[in-house]
Amino acid sequence: MSADVEIDAWLAEAGFALPDVKRQARAALEEAGLTRPGKSRLSTEKLPRAQTALSARFFLHCATPECVAFARASGKQAVRCEPKSTCQRCGGSDNQRAVRELVEACRQRGASRLVVVGGSPAVREELARLIGTSLELRLVDGTKARPIEQAKADLAWAELVLLWGATELHHKVSNQYQDSALGPVRKKLVHVPKRGIAQLLAGAVEHLRR
Repeated sequence: MSADVEIDAWLAEAGFALPDVKRQARAALEEAGLTRPGKSRLSTEKLPRAQTALSARFFLHCATPECVAFARASGKQAVRCEPKSTCQRCGGSDNQRAVRELVEACRQRGASRLVVVGGSPAVREELARLIGTSLELRLVDGTKARPIEQAKADLAWAELVLLWGATELHHKVSNQYQDSALGPVRKKLVHVPKRGIAQLLAGAVEHLRR
């Protein structure tokens, strides 16, 4: 096994593939005393220190405006990543980016509890995986009738309830929530008539920012 790596190839894999960005990263490694001008390879023993040096100085972002703004506000030097999957904010995924935007919007509004009604079992599972422990989450099967008391309990518990239209959501289920959302509680209820996790969460963010 080789005891070193080709510096340019390692930088490209880490997200510093664009020529100008790669030059900046290379200069940072030289300033940290991890390599020197003209040297093309780096000892594998130095890789953890090299990664630490780059992480402390740079914030890799894709071209998405939200990711660019987030990187510029990070306190680090914002640099354009390539490939997109190395973006430190969204990881190149529209769904991951949408989750981050939702979590940020919820924190700004002091919200942490979310109910999602509808969606297929596989999509609900993926949504739960993406959100993880960032928010408290209740996922409701939109094809099975629930006691009206449970819909009322969800509305009382949550700060935001999303009715996911254009998915597996029966009227008898959505109506339970709409009929129970009376007075100020109705402000918690958001109907998102679009498919896809990113579109669902974008609707939630738009509601929170209004």
